[in-house]
Amino acid sequence: MRISVVDVGSNTVRLAVADAKDGAPLPVHTAKWRLRLSQMVGPDRRLGPKAMEQLCEAVATQWADAARWASEEPFVFGTAVIRDAPNRDEVLTTVRAETQVPLHVLPGEVEAELTFLAARRWMGWRAGPLAVLDIGGGSLEVAFGRGRLPDFAVSLPLGANRLTREHLRCQGVPSNEALREVRRRIRHELRDVAARIQWEGPLTAAATSRTFSQLGRLCGAPAGRHGPFLERKLTRKGLREGIDRLSAVPASRRAELPGISAPRAPQALAGALIGHTAMKLMGLEVLTICPWAIREGILLRRIEDHGSWFPEDHAGASLADPTAGRQLKLTRG
Repeated sequence: MRISVVDVGSNTVRLAVADAKDGAPLPVHTAKWRLRLSQMVGPDRRLGPKAMEQLCEAVATQWADAARWASEEPFVFGTAVIRDAPNRDEVLTTVRAETQVPLHVLPGEVEAELTFLAARRWMGWRAGPLAVLDIGGGSLEVAFGRGRLPDFAVSLPLGANRLTREHLRCQGVPSNEALREVRRRIRHELRDVAARIQWEGPLTAAATSRTFSQLGRLCGAPAGRHGPFLERKLTRKGLREGIDRLSAVPASRRAELPGISAPRAPQALAGALIGHTAMKLMGLEVLTICPWAIREGILLRRIEDHGSWFPEDHAGASLADPTAGRQLKLTRG
């Protein structure tokens, strides 16, 4: 069986095609469409006609690409950039009408649970009690658990792109006051969640997402070309030094630093501040960079639960429905 998933994020629309064999999604093909939806949202976070037109094109292209690789119909989902849009219902309806592709919106807590599942499968049972952090463009997902699925999962409005847009729009070298303002915002949002993670006392802490991968590379982790099985660590001390390097140069020059890509350079500093502040509040000294995240979590759920975790009648579901979050909650099958 060949399965696939399309992830509509703040920066890119990514397709992952995998063979479902021996209980694991074995990679076959990946593709990305650099859409940069986060740059198209207005001050009110609405997605306008141009953004929806380009979104439809990207989704239709990735859907057709999955078919060329003989995959079953991909699961297509949008992250915080769509979930938080005031005109989310219009976006979902437009994509369905223009492409005949159902675009799903997952509650942030479900994203955290799926990411945890992927990290647990990658890290294995020897990781013990596991904490997982994932920095996206619009949100930060945090989860903790001792089993296959987390006991605790939460999504917070602390995405790297969101904080850049709201606090670090200046393209020059940021002021110390601007950096302190970002840290105050992070501490305010994260304090209670961090206290829970400290109380749980994880044996292992894992970090997923492109943001953490690039920060790991900045701080000395091996490059991605060496393959996914090489262990990559990110220490709190190293990330503190990474913040100093990122904040010493304007956003336009951050892509000159190791591991930082040009599209993500403007938000790299905010991502580093989120990661470092979270580690400090949670009492974590080191994170293990995990290559599997939400896309692999969705593929795993499809393999292990045969799609039952997300029934077809929720296709294109909107969180405007007050029952949607409960309907989409994962079950511990």
